[in-house]
Amino acid sequence: MSKGPISTFLQKNFKHFNAAALVEAAQAYETKLQEGHKMMITLAGAMSTAELGISLAEMIRQDKVHIISCTGANLEEDVFNLVAHNHYRRIPNYRDLSPSDEQKLLEQHYNRVTDTCIPEMEAMRAIEEHLVQRWVTATESSERHFPHEYFYDLLLSDELKDKYQIDPKNSWLLAAAEKNLPIVVPGWEDSTCGNFFASHCMEGRTSVHAMRSGIEYMIELANWYQEESNPGVGFFQIGGGIAGDFPICVVPMIEQDLEREVPLWSYFCQISDSTTSFGSYSGAVPNEKITWGKLGIDTPKFIIESDATIVAPLFFAYLLGN
Repeated sequence: MSKGPISTFLQKNFKHFNAAALVEAAQAYETKLQEGHKMMITLAGAMSTAELGISLAEMIRQDKVHIISCTGANLEEDVFNLVAHNHYRRIPNYRDLSPSDEQKLLEQHYNRVTDTCIPEMEAMRAIEEHLVQRWVTATESSERHFPHEYFYDLLLSDELKDKYQIDPKNSWLLAAAEKNLPIVVPGWEDSTCGNFFASHCMEGRTSVHAMRSGIEYMIELANWYQEESNPGVGFFQIGGGIAGDFPICVVPMIEQDLEREVPLWSYFCQISDSTTSFGSYSGAVPNEKITWGKLGIDTPKFIIESDATIVAPLFFAYLLGN
């Protein structure tokens, strides 16, 4: 693939330290794709609110990512941004906010994520009833679906189409829905929509059985991995936490617990500024994963110790040839 000005700039200027790691990791990712490997991307933090969809959606459309693991927050916040972008509020001086300033934001129904406030009424409440209707229908018909499947159904129904406030091509979840891309959402309960679901279960409108569980996500992932891991599957991790910790364990689970042979992850890259203090797994160097049966001695391994909101769009731009 011929490279555009962003990629050429990276090749010319990013020569050392984390900059060099970015380019080398992107080149290795590209090589794995050319060799026919599949790629998983994991999303921690608030990458959807950081509007990673601008570049990630195109990665999905161009088949440069084949499965995603994300937090419940990243799942829903892509849709929040899709329908309420014009109502978001930026707080560039967020470090200067006092507790009383934060209380005022709460009273105005703004939920702050660093320098960006998500509007409760226009974002969260705007999609709540659409989801509740699906949960109630599933309960009444004794159906069970994964969290992301309810979102896929909502987006593909076009019910929200007249509410879109960004170009829909910049929604990574919409791009994933159109591809029916496999998604894993470990710990979905730790999300705004997870809280919605719990409250409606408590009120009796829906049942906990309408939602498939994290264990079932692991089973689905194990089945997918066994089918797709020839010649290999790479692992591209943005941030730390459960979005990465959960899916990377599928390989030792298959090998050690099911006692079936599968290839180890064939590539590993993490963008993170976490440290290894207090046994932090999110900050562990990739070689530690060898001892857990996740990576091999010869697996290409990279850590880019930097801000993912800066690095990930540049990384994807290189892979897209921009």
